[in-house]
Amino acid sequence: MIGRLKEIYAYREMIFSLVRRDLKGRYKGSVLGFLWTFLNPLFQLIVYTMVFSTIMRSGIEDYYLFLFVALIPWIFFSTSLGGGSSCVLAQQDMVKKIYFPREVLPVSYVTSQFVNMLLSFIVIFAVLIFTRRNMNPSALVCLPVVMIVEYVLALGFTMIMSAVTVYIRDAEYIIGIVTMAWQFLTPVMYSMDQVPEDIRWVFILNPMTYIITAYRDILYLAQIPKLETLVSAVIIGITLLIVGWGIFCKLQKHFVEEL
Repeated sequence: MIGRLKEIYAYREMIFSLVRRDLKGRYKGSVLGFLWTFLNPLFQLIVYTMVFSTIMRSGIEDYYLFLFVALIPWIFFSTSLGGGSSCVLAQQDMVKKIYFPREVLPVSYVTSQFVNMLLSFIVIFAVLIFTRRNMNPSALVCLPVVMIVEYVLALGFTMIMSAVTVYIRDAEYIIGIVTMAWQFLTPVMYSMDQVPEDIRWVFILNPMTYIITAYRDILYLAQIPKLETLVSAVIIGITLLIVGWGIFCKLQKHFVEEL
């Protein structure tokens, strides 16, 4: 595994190149170009504010912010899985013609989505400052930890799905349905307090529950996440990455034949 890590590191320029290409090509040809990276989350925030302030009133204070600080991380995770599931297929010509560590493809795809999320967080912090929300410096120190753990978790799942999709092409469409259902089984649009006790075990088994809860603790409640929340997220994230990498390494041996 150490040798494999060194090889992936040796191809870091390739990863950076693929990330840059993805970020530049995302809004290629549009008038506003890269500005859409900031405009998309800003428009979403405006819509949520209008809907949940006037139409679907919830009992949660500043619900638009309650939702927004969880939605941006969820979008990163779901997009990583959805688009990442086909990242090997999308580069099949390159896979068949030249040698490079195949892990470069899921790593570069998830990294580009991660960078996009970081840019979206500029909007979140702008809103927090504009609305004069209380921000706890001690809690904000934990934010990079939560982000890294989510990145690791997303990469683990993406490695699994990108490898499986090479053999089972329908997996690309199945993951779209799964992530849609997954969102409703994650406390993105509601709090854990609203979940009935008899089905709460489902949410406890959901790794994204801990991630979303930590984000909301830091940015919405302005408090340090509970230690068990962070520890659970770290353990689950590292475990999923190891398992995902193991599955990817095993399945990548026959990528060329399947492609």
